[in-house]
Amino acid sequence: MVVKPTLLMGLGALAAATALVAATQPPTLAQSVPGLWEISGVPGTSSPFRQCVADVVALARFEHRGKTCSAKVLKSAGSITLIDYNCGGAGFGHSEIEVITPRSLRISTQGISGGLPFNYVLQARRIDECPKSTPAAARH
Repeated sequence: MVVKPTLLMGLGALAAATALVAATQPPTLAQSVPGLWEISGVPGTSSPFRQCVADVVALARFEHRGKTCSAKVLKSAGSITLIDYNCGGAGFGHSEIEVITPRSLRISTQGISGGLPFNYVLQARRIDECPKSTPAAARH
């Protein structure tokens, strides 16, 4: 059997990409899945905020949603994940995500946004699948 080198390289790249994606998902959040999440406790709002979430880890960067940020998982043990993130000139943050159930999270977050400090606690619960009409670019 002759195997073409380009096929082997392609399979190797696919395996590496799959491993990279798997490595970025903290074990404590493995059962929490993407979808439509309802978020309560957003500063300045009286009603829950709904957001289509493609990556549950992105909820740690809620204050900087829509910004390009790098994130580092500091700890993932039991039901707690600690994440530090940096968004360059837009600011930075430190978040603790506590998994209450796979569909219910408590997010304590603090940092600097727009040159000002922030510190608040969010409650997030998965309520449904993302609507089919939501463009992929609008997901966070």
